Amino acid sequence: MNIEIDIPAALHVAVVTVSDTRTEETDKSGNYLVERVTEAGHKLVSKQIVKDDTYKLRALVATLIADDGVQVVLVTGGTGFTFRDNTVTAVTPLLDKQIEGFGEVFRMLSQAEIGSSTIQSRAFAGLSNGTVVFCVPGSPGACQTAWDGIIAEQLDERHKPCNFVKKLKVV
Repeated sequence: MNIEIDIPAALHVAVVTVSDTRTEETDKSGNYLVERVTEAGHKLVSKQIVKDDTYKLRALVATLIADDGVQVVLVTGGTGFTFRDNTVTAVTPLLDKQIEGFGEVFRMLSQAEIGSSTIQSRAFAGLSNGTVVFCVPGSPGACQTAWDGIIAEQLDERHKPCNFVKKLKVV
């Protein structure tokens, strides 16, 4: 008897926390994403904390996008409206295509959790060089909303009718 086991492809994922104050010990959002990534069977290739500085963040994400061993970049933090929230400015120019629906669906999901405050989220995503980049707010709750409501399924080749797995570079 042949038993077919449906095992999803393990993607190579980098997690980036954007913060001027967090350390490895206090990075609840980044650590949450690392846990979800590994529990889903993906390979964590990098976990870094970078200051909320446009050029440092842009350089790091550009390096990850160019890396042949990275298929997914998860960025947490820097998506709000304060002077120090630079993720949108830093990452958007690096994207070949934006995934407009990601931000729209994220805000729809988070509206049920935080009400109209969700309009202050500038969560976004895009594709670049065969790498999908998801940028979410820096709170653990926002990371959970994004992962559980959108990202986990979009990184699972079994999710139908579509997902991002076949659009990513082969590692």
